[in-house]
Order: sequence, then C-alpha cells, then structure tokens
Amino acid sequence: MEEVRRVSRRGADLYGKLRAGRKINPEPRWPALVALLAVGGLHAALPSSLGFGGPRWLVLGVLGGLVIPALLFHRSGQHHLHHGAGYVLNTIVTVVLIWSLALLLRALAEHQLTPSEILRSAGALWLSNILVFASWYWHLDGGGPHIRELTPGHTDGAFLFPQMTMAPDIKIAAGEHEWEPNFVDYLFLAFNTSSAFSPTDVPVLSRWAKLLMMVQSLISLLVIALLAARAVNIL
Repeated sequence: MEEVRRVSRRGADLYGKLRAGRKINPEPRWPALVALLAVGGLHAALPSSLGFGGPRWLVLGVLGGLVIPALLFHRSGQHHLHHGAGYVLNTIVTVVLIWSLALLLRALAEHQLTPSEILRSAGALWLSNILVFASWYWHLDGGGPHIRELTPGHTDGAFLFPQMTMAPDIKIAAGEHEWEPNFVDYLFLAFNTSSAFSPTDVPVLSRWAKLLMMVQSLISLLVIALLAARAVNIL
C-alpha cells in the first residue's frame, strides 16, 4: 500500500506540474556549448597547415563569439533564435572538421607532416568527430532540447534509448517516468559510433540519424584505419 501511495503522489505531482505549464526537466545547455568550444580548442592544437590560413585561435574565437548570443537567446526565452544559433554553430564545426580532415589526407599523401604531427592531428580529429556529431544528435533528436523538455518523459525520437522501452508502471516505480536524454547520452552514442562504428545499446530509428551516423563512422574509419595506421608504420 505504501508503494501505491508513493506512486500516486508522484503521478499527482507530475499532473500538477503539467497543469501549471512548468518545465519538468529543464536541460542545461552548457555541456553542448562546452563541447563546441572544445572542438575549437582541438582545431587550435592542429598544425597550422591544417587550418584555414588564419591564426590558430580563429575558429575558437568565432565559436566563442557565437556562444554568447546563443546563451542570451536561451535565457530570454527566444527559443527559435537559440535553435537557429545551434544550427550555425554545428555547421561551423562540421565544416572545420571536414576541411581539416581533407587537408590531413592531402598532407599524408604528400608526406608534409612528421609522424608525431600525424598522430596528434589524427587524435584531435577523432575527438572532434565525436563532439561534432554528439552536438548534432542532441540538437536534432525529438525536435531539439527545448521541444524535448516540454513533454515529460522521452517517448519518441530518432533513437530508441533503453529507458524508452520500459513499461510505464516500471518507469514510475523506478522513478524514470520523467527521464529524458541529455547531452551525455548523445555523447555516449557518438563515442560508440566512432569507436565501434555502430550504436551499442541505442538502436537508430530515423533515416536522417542513420545518414549522420554513416558519415560519422566514415570519418572515424578514415582517421583510425588510414591516418593513425600510416603514422604507426612510419614510426
């Protein structure tokens, strides 16, 4: 009986929050923004020949300048502008990743870099690949973080997380009825995609997510199988 009362109280609290129009699980935005800035920092660590020709901190400075208005849009409730700023930020880091990868492939073919530079560059691009696609998954799944947090519990999206397969009564008993994926969940998904070339515990449901994961796996395969292996052979 005590368990029934506890579950009933949880249901009543949840209903009250919904009636009041309050966000039940507002998700912090800083992990995703830190990940984007980390991509800029990793780009600055690359050899100058793999950049855009300007200062090494150029990409990091541009990202830092765009993060500020994105935070302001979120805090002021202008969620459509915040969502648009996310598209701009993700597009920039994606272009930077692909550009640097293409330059590294050319430098590898022409023997322009030392073995240590190749290894360092390959590691930086592999980590950047994880962060970039984790940002895309987080930004796109279920309409984005703002749409996801408006609906208590995550029941529909491009990825089938294990919590989504739990029966409703079990979710309530386990205290998972308000569960929603956050950036760490998408970071774990992106890490598995880059390391195992496939998702592990999260099946992919939508076509756009499958295409993105194919691109991410291809980039990771190029970095690991071609660049790192070539550098080890040189050493």
